[in-house]
Amino acid sequence: MSQEPTAVRVLVVDDQQLIRDGIAALLSIRPGITVVGTAVNGREAVQKAVELEPDVVLMDVRMPELDGVEAVAVLRGRAPECRVVMLTTFDDEEYVVQALRAGASGYLLKDLPAEELAQAVRLAHAGVTQLDSSVAARLAAALPHAAPEPPAAAPALSPREIDILRLVARGRTNREIAAQLYLSEGTVKNHVSRILSRLALRDRTQAALRARDLGLL
Repeated sequence: MSQEPTAVRVLVVDDQQLIRDGIAALLSIRPGITVVGTAVNGREAVQKAVELEPDVVLMDVRMPELDGVEAVAVLRGRAPECRVVMLTTFDDEEYVVQALRAGASGYLLKDLPAEELAQAVRLAHAGVTQLDSSVAARLAAALPHAAPEPPAAAPALSPREIDILRLVARGRTNREIAAQLYLSEGTVKNHVSRILSRLALRDRTQAALRARDLGLL
């Protein structure tokens, strides 16, 4: 007899009570998700993450006492197994870069539908890095135009792997990449694993940052 999959444990962090309680209420009725607590700022988020051991933290960016980016950096040391997804109204590219460099597993905007937010939580728990499409577009627009040829800093990657790295950096899932490039999802997964290995990267977040640094966006 198969066991029911364990629910994803979520901590919601936002300094505005209406938004905080609303997000918690929306997620609590979604299958496979359990909201284990809420926090009003980054300092309380760190305390509760250590105490409650959530799988995923949904973190606002701008908050009093300790902002979201600073809280992510602290959590990487104190609760390294926890995935942090920034959930905010701010789509400024500087916030995005700072959050990803601090260790965030994604950057999403608060206007996404409830079911998409629930799916984002599940994907974050599965290790998938996510960028809101408008955020990815703004980030790409803020970068210098890439050279026609791949940079010399990435000689180990094939043209196909460079294409996949670009799409990873834009927040696409393996399934979306497979559909766009007419590949199987398994083939894309293998390509992503090789990219991470060849560039000595830990995860898709680091891959997105490396693609940005290489001018591939």
